[in-house]
Amino acid sequence: MEYVQPPAGTLTTTLAAMAAGVQPATIRDWVRRGILTRCGGTPKRPVYRVADVQAARAATKPTRPGQRPARAA
Repeated sequence: MEYVQPPAGTLTTTLAAMAAGVQPATIRDWVRRGILTRCGGTPKRPVYRVADVQAARAATKPTRPGQRPARAA
């Protein structure tokens, strides 16, 4: 069950992905890597602050040796 309306100023994983222009799996990966933090919700239905999602999208992502450079969005 999704939120009918997440708390003001927050986004669900699906909405955060739409706002950042990425897949929901990318949002979960950013959380795992420490680029984005949850601000509430439940373990299965986290919510994120809008400003945090925007900052994570703009953040420089760590790279591995030999990884192809990212193209600008």
